[in-house]
Order: sequence, then structure tokens, then C-alpha cells
Amino acid sequence: MEIKLDELLELRKTLHRNAELSGREERTASLVKDYLGKYLPDQIVDGIGGYGIGAVYQGKSEGPTVLIRCDLDALPIPESIELEYASETDGVSHKCGHDGHMTIVSGLAQILHNNRPDKGRVVLLYQPGEEVGKGAQWVLDDEKFSQIAPDYVFALHNLPGFPLGQVVYREGVFASASKGLIVELLGETSHAAEPQKGKSPAMAVAQLINGFSAITQFHSALHEAAQVTVISARVGERAFGTSPGFGTVMATLRSHTDEVMDRISAKCEDMVRGLCESWNLDTKISWDEIFPSTTNDSKMVRLIMNIADDLGLDKFEQPIPFPWSEDFGNFTDRYKGALFGLGAGESQPALHHPTYDFPDDLIVTGVKIFEEIIKRLLMK
Repeated sequence: MEIKLDELLELRKTLHRNAELSGREERTASLVKDYLGKYLPDQIVDGIGGYGIGAVYQGKSEGPTVLIRCDLDALPIPESIELEYASETDGVSHKCGHDGHMTIVSGLAQILHNNRPDKGRVVLLYQPGEEVGKGAQWVLDDEKFSQIAPDYVFALHNLPGFPLGQVVYREGVFASASKGLIVELLGETSHAAEPQKGKSPAMAVAQLINGFSAITQFHSALHEAAQVTVISARVGERAFGTSPGFGTVMATLRSHTDEVMDRISAKCEDMVRGLCESWNLDTKISWDEIFPSTTNDSKMVRLIMNIADDLGLDKFEQPIPFPWSEDFGNFTDRYKGALFGLGAGESQPALHHPTYDFPDDLIVTGVKIFEEIIKRLLMK
């Protein structure tokens, strides 16, 4: 079936204009529901994990459930390029291409409307909160998710730097694990002339900056890719008469595997507690934006490779996991599936760059790949 491309292009522009941050995607979800209303899913499961939507297309007989996932949220990046459909939300825009991902999945609604699968079900999942690494878990933790629990899960991400329309695949780990570490150091202020009468965290902050930066050298092997990047450090206030009593250090941890992530996370916590004991400080350690590694099922990757060949698409096997993270790993931890890439053009600005805009040429390609995945898993 031929898709109505003009309609999808207009949807993409509308979604781009109405960009919303993670967990606040109310208007975006409403636009998606209005669009799906024209293509009559058998069931819409609304408000999953916040503003998530599951559109269910029932097959002609019993069988497995294939879930195709896209992401609703935009980024806190101002629109910096002249677009006829520029974001109308101050300081927020779709600089990761989630507007395009939603449009591709919405193209499947056109196809499924009059072409239900032979068996099983297809669920089109519009997930909130991907950018903060929480949305997938919000969805999985929602009791409404039991209504659409899948057997197979698939998603794509556009990838600037690769030839336009190239299918980028990898068995095993596709995207790295990542998490944010927040360390609060709690001491006591004193007069700056008498620092010995307080408990300044200044030296602990300095040592944590150095120590975190060296963690992976001493606690991961050469073949175990890992990073600890200090992204913020602060001690006290602009008060020249006061020795500080409070400090913070924040760092981003990355690794290819969850096992290495667990190890370097524990070493960071051990270092914090040891330094706080040395400097007589209290501490509060917290973690945020936790992304597991996204690990692809080998059989599902081979399915995508075969589809790319049959559609005459160029394909490329990514030799090592990507350093960025995607919370789709929460789904592939539980269900067979795969995340794959679609090249967005070798000269396309990078994801999260202020001049990025999703290339509409990928819409038809993305729809066709997902359509073939559905056919091959849900044919009699």
C-alpha cells in the first residue's frame, strides 16, 4: 500500500512546531491521538507512563505481539534556524529527530488501517521521556502496559554522519549504558579567617574531580570501554568572608555494558565515602538519567539485514557500540528485539546540534522497513 506522504510531511511539521520537553508531552500526545483517529486502531491505551500512547492493531487470528516504538519528547535547545514550521515553544525544539520518528510510526497506522496482520497484534508505542532516560521505565512500570505486553520490540534512530537512508545495524550492544552521578558534600561553614573551625568540602571536591577522571584507568580493562566525565563542580558561594560548608560534584558515567557500569558506579561511590570520612563530611549520593545499554537480539538483527537487502537499501555493520545512550534498552532487556539506525546524511548536523532538522527523505524508508518487520513476524 502506498502511504500518503504529503499527509505525513504535514504531521511532521505540526509535531515540530509543538515541541515539548520530557514528561510534558501533553500537546504532542493529543496531536498523535487526533491523527490516529483517522486510522482507527482496535484499541488506544492512553496515558501510559505519563503521556504515552499505545495504538493496537489486532490481527486476523491469535499470535505474537510486535511493538514498534517511537519517542514523543524534544530537547531544551532553542530553534536557531529559519524554518517555516519552526518550534513555537520557547527554548524547546526537536533537535534529535523524534518528530520524524513519530511520523514514521504514524505512517504504519496508514498501512495497518486496511491491512491488518495475518495473526497476532501490532502495537505502535509513542513513548514519553526518552531524552532523560526515564520514559521507557515509566511505561514498563505502568499497569496499563500489561494490555500491550509485547513478544518483539523494534525502534529506529536517525543517524547523522551516515549516508542518507543507510541501514546501520549491530548484533549485541548497539548503544552504551549511561547514568548521571550527583554528589552533595555536607560540611560546616566558618569565618574565612578561621577555616579550621568549619568543615570545608573544597579539598574533597578537588580530589573527586581528579579521582573520578581516573576511575576507569584503574577499574576497567583496556577492552572494556568506559568513561567518567565530570560535568559540574561547585563549592560555596561568592562570600569572601566565609569558608564554605557545602559542595557538589556531578559526573556522567558511560560504558558499553551494564556489568562494567555497575563496577565503575560502585568505585565512584566508594571514593566519595572514603574522602568524606577523611575530611569529616557528610554526603548524599544520587543517580539520575539512568540508561541501560541497548542490546540487540541477533536473530532480530539478521531479520533487519535481510529486509534491507530485499528493499535494495545500503547497509552498514557498526563495528563497536555507539557511545550515546537510548532508553530503548529497557525494552530489549525484557523482550526480543532490536534498535537500528537510518543514516541521516553525511553532512547533516549532529544530533542535539542547534542547526539539526530531521531529513524527511527518511520517512518512506522507515515505514517500509517496519512494514516488512511486521509482515515477516506476523505472516501465517
